Amino acid sequence: MTDTTGLTDTTGLTEHVTRVWDDEIVPALHDYIAIPNVSKMFDPQWREHGHMQRAIDLIRSWCAERSVAGLAIDVHELPGLTPVIVMEVPAFGAGSNDDTVLLYGHLDKQPEMTGWRDDLGPWTPVLEGDRLYGRGGADDGYSAFASVLAIEAAQAAGFSHHRCIVLIEASEESGSPDLPAHLVALADRVGTPSLVLCLDSGCLDYERLWVTTSLRGVAAAELRVDIVTEGIHSGSASGVVPSTFRIVRHLLDRIEDSATGRLVVDELHVEIPPDRLAQAEATAAAFPSAGSEFPFVDGARPMIDDPTEQLLALTWRPALSITGASGIPPVEIAGNVLRPHTSVQLSIRLPPTCDHAAALAAVEQALMADAPYGAKVQVLHGHSGPGWNAPSFAPWLQQALDDASSHVFGEPSRAFGEGGSIPFMGMLGDMFPEAQFVVTGVLGPDSNAHGPNEYLHLPTARKLTEVLARVLQAHARR
Repeated sequence: MTDTTGLTDTTGLTEHVTRVWDDEIVPALHDYIAIPNVSKMFDPQWREHGHMQRAIDLIRSWCAERSVAGLAIDVHELPGLTPVIVMEVPAFGAGSNDDTVLLYGHLDKQPEMTGWRDDLGPWTPVLEGDRLYGRGGADDGYSAFASVLAIEAAQAAGFSHHRCIVLIEASEESGSPDLPAHLVALADRVGTPSLVLCLDSGCLDYERLWVTTSLRGVAAAELRVDIVTEGIHSGSASGVVPSTFRIVRHLLDRIEDSATGRLVVDELHVEIPPDRLAQAEATAAAFPSAGSEFPFVDGARPMIDDPTEQLLALTWRPALSITGASGIPPVEIAGNVLRPHTSVQLSIRLPPTCDHAAALAAVEQALMADAPYGAKVQVLHGHSGPGWNAPSFAPWLQQALDDASSHVFGEPSRAFGEGGSIPFMGMLGDMFPEAQFVVTGVLGPDSNAHGPNEYLHLPTARKLTEVLARVLQAHARR
């Protein structure tokens, strides 16, 4: 095959991708899943524990063995920060070293979470049919393997590609706090990409290529309320000493309407662009259950019934989740004690174009002002990250995505807004405003990233890898 075949005789490409996935990537992902390399926010002693280094060594070693012409691998280190794996591949065939494709993924993981099936666990890889269970396989351990294999498969098929840079970071699940410093230090090596391929997003089904057009930002902090210096018998103090739990409830009412879930801080809202509103309406018409396919208990229902409004609530409206609490003993050992303090972890998803720093500041101000009963109110460990709204696809890219999806999946590509956050996309969008972005991934229905029973849907991962190889060639031929 050569670059001029028009992608008609590519059976060997599919066979190569399938063989490497089945024989080499799946075993490597078993080893990767077994490493508890949770992100630095959840393991401040990550360097001493060594799990992150084990994951880096595994990925670096696997990639170094690939048949990729000119592949150079480096682990970029900066004092006190998590490392970044940097892989550079020179242009191939008719490609140019004056043009760059940036491929992005991450290797850090979310913590264990409870609720796993009895026969599964976060660090126990289990292959069950088309599903590979375990923490981090789909979010986002597969990305390094798939990115390098896509380049290898493109070269093996005789496709051309421009210079490629693969960045695999290690702090994404903490909001990518370490990445900006690496990007500054690596600026000359990264260059000015004209195409960015990110594999850390999701899909509404496994039947086609899904491309993410927007990502929410995030603002997070711990809200802590102290009222007395030690626990007191509830019979002696309640009614005079206020409950810190009730004070927390009162403070949360300042940022969220508890009856509707609507956030009431103006700085958290934006006007939804007309094109994104139209996209949500079109997606809801084709996939009316896309916003409500969650594991509700019997009799429960979504907060919103209208399919379009569900998608907008998931993508362009802010939302608060309480993701953790402390100062509260387990029910089975709870005595009749009025507790001295209550802490809750706030996770606020922000609209894609919201100013995340201003949003966090407004939340902090609302919570800290005029403390009820003179209680000690603290907002601790506040941090935020940008959302992202994709630039319009160039005609060549839209055609390439549709052609690749139709060839590989049997259906043209579709686009949707994603409710999660990838702070790196916001950073890159600011750094490279002229670049084209393809943000995609394998996190489909019930794959449950961050939760129990997370799994990687292997057929989708294989197909996505082949799609990337085809997009690399289309980029070189545009």
